[in-house]
Amino acid sequence: MKLVNKLLKGDMVIWIIFMFLCVISLVEVFSATSTLAYKQASPWIPIRRHALILACGACLIVFLHHVPYKKIAGFLVLLFPVSIVLLVLTPILGEEINGAGRWLWGIQPSELAKLSSIGYMAYWLSKKGTIPSDKIFWWILGGVGLACLFIFPENFSTAAMLFGFCYLMMFIGQIALKKLLLLAGIVVLFAGTILAVLFITPDDVLHKYLDRGLTWKNRIVEHLHGEDKIDPDTYVINDKNYQVSHAKIAIARGGVFGNMPGHGQQRDFLPQAYSDFIYAIIIEEMGYAGGIFVLMLYIMLLVRVGIIARKCDKIYAKYLVIGCGLLMGIQALANMAVAVNLIPVTGQPLPLVSRGGTSTMISCIYFGIILSVSRFGAHMGDEEEDGLEEEDMDTSELSQTEIIAGESSVEAVQENVELITETKE
Repeated sequence: MKLVNKLLKGDMVIWIIFMFLCVISLVEVFSATSTLAYKQASPWIPIRRHALILACGACLIVFLHHVPYKKIAGFLVLLFPVSIVLLVLTPILGEEINGAGRWLWGIQPSELAKLSSIGYMAYWLSKKGTIPSDKIFWWILGGVGLACLFIFPENFSTAAMLFGFCYLMMFIGQIALKKLLLLAGIVVLFAGTILAVLFITPDDVLHKYLDRGLTWKNRIVEHLHGEDKIDPDTYVINDKNYQVSHAKIAIARGGVFGNMPGHGQQRDFLPQAYSDFIYAIIIEEMGYAGGIFVLMLYIMLLVRVGIIARKCDKIYAKYLVIGCGLLMGIQALANMAVAVNLIPVTGQPLPLVSRGGTSTMISCIYFGIILSVSRFGAHMGDEEEDGLEEEDMDTSELSQTEIIAGESSVEAVQENVELITETKE
């Protein structure tokens, strides 16, 4: 236990949330990767890779939460321009997977952009009071807007989420409300123009010049007007919105307590059941109780991040920890909303739970930063050690007092013996 206390510092509630999410991830990814397992020489290969990534992520968290957040902050600020360069290179040198060119040299630069933008925004928001608010607004909007511009063509959902996160951070940072309202109006006008162009342009033109635009259009149409079309003889879904249809079946089969892990059926039909639609598999196998429990873990994470931010003595630490928690919370809610058909399919993974490489490691870095801020910014998690040091100090002082008192007593006894001897003589 002493070894654990020395190794794991910071807010223990964050550690508990992280451990619960890891356990759920291992169980559900192992169950949901059945479609991958039968293609491999061993059924353990898919989960072995995921477990290895989680183990590396846990080691990264242990390392990061021992590093003062100020050093991490400097790295994030330097990483932001690097991520912009990588986003520029992605369409040129990147690899296309699942119809989208989001990968460069085995990583997703958009994930690095999300991570570094947290440090970038926290830096500028912490300068409020020393730098005019107008300059802070334009620096944040220019930097993050540039990142969103390069992400947008291949990953609309990530660009929209990053921009929405940036907007919330500026609202929390108390940027002038007039500017935020004006920005919101411009964004709505821009989004309306994009939608109008998508729906006016013929499908064959979109397919030729903007294939991702056709994908966005189809997802919106199927979300608004799509209906489940199930063959009454074979019970096979034959509509274009089969992803959401199978997710609905998974949720309906779950009931209150689910069918237990490993007994889900829709994992064999849902594409990306171990990633984009893993929340539907969680509900099918763990029931509504399991789904609510996972939702509450992310809500508890947001609440705990707020508590840590209130205890921070530095403005930069407040914005840094809020940014990490808020971004994970937004992404988690987006993934869950897709699974229950509240919003169109976005392709956003469930943080730390979905099977992934770059996204899982970046989520672990978020946790590492939160724990570092909780320890070095909010001074949480080291109280017990400080108490032990004080107790040791008191014990040491007491021991010295006793030694001094003992020496005095010995001297007094010797004096009395000498006095009695002289009297007898």
